[in-house]
Amino acid sequence: MEIRQVTTDERVTTTFPLQAYAFSPSPGPDDEAERYQRRQRFFTTATSFVAEEAGETLAGAASLPMRQNVRGLVHDMAGVAAVASHPSARRRGLVRELMTRLLRHTREQGCAVSALYPFRPSFYARFGYVGIPKTRKARFAPEGLSELLRRDLPGSVQRLPIKEGFAAYEALEHRLLAHRHGFAVFDETRSAEFREEKAWVALARVDGEVVGALRYRIDGHGGDLLGSSLFSTGPLGRALLLQFLARHVDQVSAIEVYLGADELAELWGTDMTVTTSAAVDSPTHNAPMVRVLDVPALAGSRVGRGGITVEIVGDDLIGGVWQFGADDGQLTVKPGGVPEATLTVGGFSALVYGALDPVEVFTRGLGDLDAEAMERLGVLFPTRMPYMFADF
Repeated sequence: MEIRQVTTDERVTTTFPLQAYAFSPSPGPDDEAERYQRRQRFFTTATSFVAEEAGETLAGAASLPMRQNVRGLVHDMAGVAAVASHPSARRRGLVRELMTRLLRHTREQGCAVSALYPFRPSFYARFGYVGIPKTRKARFAPEGLSELLRRDLPGSVQRLPIKEGFAAYEALEHRLLAHRHGFAVFDETRSAEFREEKAWVALARVDGEVVGALRYRIDGHGGDLLGSSLFSTGPLGRALLLQFLARHVDQVSAIEVYLGADELAELWGTDMTVTTSAAVDSPTHNAPMVRVLDVPALAGSRVGRGGITVEIVGDDLIGGVWQFGADDGQLTVKPGGVPEATLTVGGFSALVYGALDPVEVFTRGLGDLDAEAMERLGVLFPTRMPYMFADF
């Protein structure tokens, strides 16, 4: 068995058949491979590894270059995807070998963090990944926003085909990347495919500045308006977009948009009837998972106060003893020292991303902590709500 990195062109005949069988209706249409070939221009910056035996591809894994905000610092991030194996080769440890090689490679490329959507969370937990909140879907009738139609809001909303409005939409994404914890974006090569979608984009502007954006499509008269993540720089941008959606009252029966876990759609209007949900169900609807790949790269992150020396165990990439402190609210990192607490890489990643409290890290078996260590870690790494958005 050989593991090797493959080129973009090789993906069509190596990894694609595996991921198509694993994640798509099967057998697929006759032109499935041809359509995949046409899409390869959007994956030229991806990193792909395969496991082969006697010239046959048995498993594959890839990472997409992304950037993610973690506690105020924007890092290069490895977005792991297309992890699949041939049915006859499953449970042979091939994916484990591929993941180990892929994570080491992406760290050497400069990625400080990694994220993925798992087919089975417990499998990826073995590689140090830990869950973060899933985006919420809010479904509501436009009538619930009717009071916004009586407001004279300072600003306007422009509706454009996505191809015409994509530059402004993407620019807003990058503005949010700099400020919102957990936010992640693709590189220009991968994100260019979204410009080709059949979709509208609504752009909210105040004094010429884009303060909100929503990609969406409508499935029919009297049907649903299906939106992606509702992005805004603040309450005014959100209100302008909601007012725009309210104007579809006699056109659609329901509206769907995606939100961060800390956003409260029930407060958008007085008479709102809204269902906000985040279904988690293996293998197709799991929440995202994340992990840290480089500890020193975290220096400068926005944290609380105090300090503690921690040993991270069971991981070849970031294992060891680390001294963590705070200098005017920014994380300091030094190697070595006498450990005062023990964490798995999953437990450490959960604290860095703010997804779990130190007590939860202990109760989940992700660390060996006494009461004092829990308190100190909780002060240094206060919980925060990461928002890794998902689009339709």
